[in-house]
Amino acid sequence: MDALRSYGARLREPALEPPRLRRSDACKRRNVQWRSPRAAVIPNFHLPMRSYEVKNRTSTDDIKALRLITAIKTPYLPDGRFDLEAYDDLINMQIVQGVEGVIVGGTTGEGQLMSWDEHIMLIGHTVNCFGGSIKVIGNTGSNSTREAIHATEQGFAVGMHAALHINPYYGKTSLEGLISHFDCVLSMGPAIIYNVPTRTGQDIPPRVIHALAESPNLAGVKECVGNDRVKQYTDNGIAVWSGNDDQCHDARWNYGAMGVISVTSNLIPGLMRELMFGGKYPSLNSKLMPLMEWLFHEPNPIGLNTALAQLGVARPVFRLPYVPLPRAKRVEFVNIVKEIGREYFVGDKEVEVLDDNDFTLIGRY
Repeated sequence: MDALRSYGARLREPALEPPRLRRSDACKRRNVQWRSPRAAVIPNFHLPMRSYEVKNRTSTDDIKALRLITAIKTPYLPDGRFDLEAYDDLINMQIVQGVEGVIVGGTTGEGQLMSWDEHIMLIGHTVNCFGGSIKVIGNTGSNSTREAIHATEQGFAVGMHAALHINPYYGKTSLEGLISHFDCVLSMGPAIIYNVPTRTGQDIPPRVIHALAESPNLAGVKECVGNDRVKQYTDNGIAVWSGNDDQCHDARWNYGAMGVISVTSNLIPGLMRELMFGGKYPSLNSKLMPLMEWLFHEPNPIGLNTALAQLGVARPVFRLPYVPLPRAKRVEFVNIVKEIGREYFVGDKEVEVLDDNDFTLIGRY
């Protein structure tokens, strides 16, 4: 008790007089108004890369309005670094042909083979060069919640319009764990959740998506399970994009999907736009089916990488473990291009078969 009285007495003592300031310093101090850091007073407010600036902030409704989104390929130089000149040309072809958004560093863009520094740099480069003409959706998902949070903060800091998030793969979690993981990243800005059980080993069931739909930042779902799942979401007012090119026409016109997040549109963006905007077009869908089947004969992006090399749009450089399709499949692609029409494909060079020794395979880069 005596100790408490002694402590209270010390509190009532006048504070020591501060040392005298020079006049100029005193004026500076009086003109400074202290403000509490925003992150400390606003729940779920993130300061990406310690910056108050959030570039290119877009609304969730802006993302929901997209019909054709290309999961863009990342071309490489012979030493394995990004070929930004070829990348810029490819994106410009997408814009000219009416694509509305790109996924940067997704499975197709081989984000899984990038360091996070490369990843964020490519997102920022895409925003700075094309962010005024096309929506830039950065794949900042991870099976580590900590990494997903950090990468998403950085992605929004460099200006991406929305994020793409996968569910934790390999180290799978419970359904409640899925909800907690996505809740952490959804708080930062508009996001599309990507469900592809064939790659992650775990389905994201509708009850998880319905729980997350309460977040104003959930733009929708890229769904690869099939069109019955697509309809289940659209019937409940949840935006969904088909993640399967061979099902996207029916998903769009028969099951209510917003559109498609497409691999094939890397090659034929104009025809894929026609498929998403031109109404039911079963004859065009049937005509494109052999190309789609060829593209996914081996796991994506093996087929796409081979095709873009054959078209002369990207150098025939592969980061391992991806290797080109065998010669017989390359010959098949030349015939598919001729059947559809070379004028519908990106680039202006003649399609070639290419020899095996034309390809460069890189393990260290």
